[in-house]
Amino acid sequence: LAGDSTVTDNGGWGRGFAKLLTGDAVCINLARAGRSSKSFRDNGEWQKVLDAKPDYLLIQFGHNDMPGKGPERETDPATTYHENMKHFVEEARAAGAKPILVTSMTRRHFKDGRIHSDLFTYVDEVKKIAVEMKVPVIDLHERSIEFFEKLGPDGCAKLSPIDPKTGRVDSTHLNAKGGEAIGQIVAAELVNAVPVLHSDFKK
Repeated sequence: LAGDSTVTDNGGWGRGFAKLLTGDAVCINLARAGRSSKSFRDNGEWQKVLDAKPDYLLIQFGHNDMPGKGPERETDPATTYHENMKHFVEEARAAGAKPILVTSMTRRHFKDGRIHSDLFTYVDEVKKIAVEMKVPVIDLHERSIEFFEKLGPDGCAKLSPIDPKTGRVDSTHLNAKGGEAIGQIVAAELVNAVPVLHSDFKK
């Protein structure tokens, strides 16, 4: 797994996803908190992913590419972000891995009972790349919006960590229960996108 904090084992869906694998499959989670499609490469994490020589590689970025995250992380959806994500696909394939793109899990910002996501411009670019480069894609953004809207704000709070500084519900990251719930969605969508992986997940 390559991504930001929403993919990590602590704060994301990584551990919940890995728990669903059979003993024959190993999940190496190299996602790092605070990373964008730019800083993940600049800080050397992307090279570690390639060095791990994975068979399949799930790639999710977007949260920290947004405006306001600082010049060391920010990217423009249609230009630098698009290019970074395409390069990940190209380099993964060159290294012998099969890339799968994952759109960003939504933030849980509710208004009038509906999720209001600020990630659509990044999500749309991932979908474009998936078509252009014939890459399997998991639309976690759409699926997470559907899932969280069914739960509503109170239900989502049960899947969310509490910010120790403010005491408020963290509407971006996941607690252990949330990680398991979203991990199940990712696993189900992965099997739909890449049916050959069905046997690698517990029934």
